Amino acid sequence: MKVLRILIADDHDLMRRGIKGMLESHAGWEICGEAHTGREAVSKAQELKPDIAILDISMPDLNGVDAARRIRKESPNTEILILSVHYSDQLIRDILEAGVRGYIVKSDSDRDLIVAVETLANHKPFLTPRATEVMLSSFKEGRMRTELPTALRDRLTTREREIVQLLAEGKSSKEVASSLNISVKTAETHRANIMRKLQLHTVSELVRYAVRNQIVEA
Repeated sequence: MKVLRILIADDHDLMRRGIKGMLESHAGWEICGEAHTGREAVSKAQELKPDIAILDISMPDLNGVDAARRIRKESPNTEILILSVHYSDQLIRDILEAGVRGYIVKSDSDRDLIVAVETLANHKPFLTPRATEVMLSSFKEGRMRTELPTALRDRLTTREREIVQLLAEGKSSKEVASSLNISVKTAETHRANIMRKLQLHTVSELVRYAVRNQIVEA
């Protein structure tokens, strides 16, 4: 029987160990890698090509949704399961748009985690009931994701969302540039464009925006 290889990414050690313990007790499953940040998760997925990647939604450096987008690109056969403390309709739409087919709320993980992984292992979707409702309502109303009203967050590119997260985490333009392998001038140009697009004037406003849109944790 083929071993199911799983990557776990969560910056909370206790949560990650708990998930690992639950999954390792299942016959035929192995944890092939662990990551603490979204960027590390992408790197390890690229290297290990796991069957399933389990990603926390709120991770340092790169959040779960943006990490999922990159993993889908680098390792298209990897199924992704997103774990979130809470949900919002916008978050669910972002997850579905990223090509993620697995999504559970952390409070339900004891009940849903094993079933979710089994379902994804068979390349079938496993979503919370609320996520299913949002998806069905979008189809019922004949609206694809791109036709939904454009929220401010959707005006940002993937790179700009990365920069918002790094700035909201307190990093300087120099640190942002180093983290993304771009010049300081490019980082500052991105920052200016972001502030203009979002009509923000201070870093504290940017932090509030990032928290409100679940790019970083409060």
